[in-house]
Amino acid sequence: MDYLIGFILALEVGISANAAGFDKDRSFYATILVVIASYYLLFAAMAGSASAFALELIPFAGFSILAVLGARRWPALVALGLFLHGGFDVMHGHVITNPGVPAWWPGFCLAYDVTAGAYLLHLSQRRKKLAA
Repeated sequence: MDYLIGFILALEVGISANAAGFDKDRSFYATILVVIASYYLLFAAMAGSASAFALELIPFAGFSILAVLGARRWPALVALGLFLHGGFDVMHGHVITNPGVPAWWPGFCLAYDVTAGAYLLHLSQRRKKLAA
């Protein structure tokens, strides 16, 4: 169920953002990537784990850099960042012990990340065709 909800939510956010015109701003999906990456920091803070929080800062910084570079120079980096974050969700529990992460989160976030990344690539391709 966690995968299904992540998939549906990502589609709903993407379709709604497109219909409202929010995603015309290059920072829209970059901001989503930063927010997604920040949730592991939130979970560590909620659990009161300073060590997990410190470790979570490392991937957060990496995803934030991808988001900024993607928003400013190479939009494909944002989609790549979303796909990479999906991979990070799969391996997170093997790399960082964060007692605040809900059991359902990795599957939900993986589905959201991959769906949002694919939707962003789809939009990019569609916009290139319309511009040509």
